[in-house]
Amino acid sequence: MTMVTDTDLYARGAATLVASWEEYARGSSGARVTRLPGAAAAVFPSGPEREFYNNALVERDLDPEGRCRALDAIAAAYAAAGVTGYAVWVHESDAGMRRESERRGGRLVETTRAMGMALAGIRVPRPASGVEPADWREYLRVADLPPGLLAAVDPAAFHVVVGRLDGEIAAAGIAYDAGGDCGIYNVVTREHARRRGLGTAVTAALVHDARSRGCRTASLQSTPMAERVYAAVGFRDLGRFLEYAP
Repeated sequence: MTMVTDTDLYARGAATLVASWEEYARGSSGARVTRLPGAAAAVFPSGPEREFYNNALVERDLDPEGRCRALDAIAAAYAAAGVTGYAVWVHESDAGMRRESERRGGRLVETTRAMGMALAGIRVPRPASGVEPADWREYLRVADLPPGLLAAVDPAAFHVVVGRLDGEIAAAGIAYDAGGDCGIYNVVTREHARRRGLGTAVTAALVHDARSRGCRTASLQSTPMAERVYAAVGFRDLGRFLEYAP
């Protein structure tokens, strides 16, 4: 079997991330993902999604002209939609884009770690019990999202897995397939059930199910707190996303 490189994993994960934004946009009034020179911008001008999903991902290693063109196009796309709060996602290895973002006054507001894996290398078995498929409505309930957030997303677009503790659903996560890659997103565990292995169990179920659907790789963006959980399942560190706000 051909080795999947970190470069391949990053490219596949980035494409899946943008595709997931497009799916969210289909369920939000007036939202869209705009493909720009050197970037993709998710524009959510209304609804509760406006506070969370206005993000743009820039390509790595553009030349100086390309960097300026991408950032100008991103700013113009959000200005045209009346959106003033958004984040530009820059990979930490891209020193040129980091400098240009900071030169324009960008503030580093958050970081997440890009992670990916070949599904031939899952390190843990699928849990025999305690996790199960669920519907979108159940995911929205367990995730405790703000009222109305993602409520109009196509309920068949994402694969949902929930985890139970003492018979009660206490964790959940979603997956989105695109081009043979499975994006794992929003794995959440209720506070009282943390440090009990539920996050690992839900993630393991999601990647095993993705492999059974024919996916070859999986990708995600991790908070610092969850990196060890994902690494235990088999995800590799692909570097941080630095999120710059204007």
